[in-house]
Amino acid sequence: MILPQLEYFIPDDIPSEVKVYEAELKQLKVGRAGKLGALLLHFEHDIDSNKTIIKKQYSKVPLFSQRALYLEESLPSMAYVYIISPSGGILQGDRYRIDISLHNNAYVHITTQGATRVYRMNLNYATQIINIDVDANCYLEYIPDQIIPYRDSRFYQKVNLKVHDNATLVYSEMVVPGRVARGESFEYDVCYMKTIARNQDDRLSFVDIAVLEPKKREVRVLGVLDGYDVIGNIYILTKKEYVSKLNDEINLLVNSFKDVYGGSTILPYNSGVMIRLLGDTASNLRGVIYKIVELVRRILLNASFSRMRKG
Repeated sequence: MILPQLEYFIPDDIPSEVKVYEAELKQLKVGRAGKLGALLLHFEHDIDSNKTIIKKQYSKVPLFSQRALYLEESLPSMAYVYIISPSGGILQGDRYRIDISLHNNAYVHITTQGATRVYRMNLNYATQIINIDVDANCYLEYIPDQIIPYRDSRFYQKVNLKVHDNATLVYSEMVVPGRVARGESFEYDVCYMKTIARNQDDRLSFVDIAVLEPKKREVRVLGVLDGYDVIGNIYILTKKEYVSKLNDEINLLVNSFKDVYGGSTILPYNSGVMIRLLGDTASNLRGVIYKIVELVRRILLNASFSRMRKG
């Protein structure tokens, strides 16, 4: 494989809220070894083993993934994969890129080894690109742990979702206020999250943007976090015949939790649903996210969800 150039790792649309922090690094500059992380995972269903396998893999530390595991009794062909960062977190000037593609009836569950920690920064910022391509008759759950923006951190994440009308993607993300146990709460500079979804014909399904700048404007107000500390987003892109049922049952499910506030709405073109969640702790939101995954599997696959095993 030809080693990618610096442009491969950098989003083509750095927003002004993030770009304002651009400055020359005094230590390891952008593009130096250890500052660029890449992970490419291509999955396909293997006829001989009757399992989804990693057909193609490329990684550049500080991003890496473990081999596929098969943990689900109700879906024995589904590949479970951990994404790992040996560096322990994202530093100033880091540029990460993750590319995931599914073809030929692949069934995959992906998560992270732990939370994504975005460390304190005095120069520049950090970015992460996530590109996900789910072909027809494939199924992907991308359920990472929470993002923890440390004091004075600046982070831009751009997510590009391409999902076939006859495929399913369950994608979640969660942002906490910081290292609360150490007295850090909403002390980061900016956390900018942008998600764009299209189908196989490049038809735009939605664009969703969340910009949190707690030093510039209060975020725990009505219309933003509304007094809560943790925000979670879930995007479910799937076949049209499931959308109405998913939307109704997810709203009933979310409303049954007393410590979490949120709801589901149907996306344009009936392409899926989007769920927004607010809560006081990551564990509370994670519990709801897992329950939503259970619900999706029951309705779409008639299968159970035993959750990811993490040490």
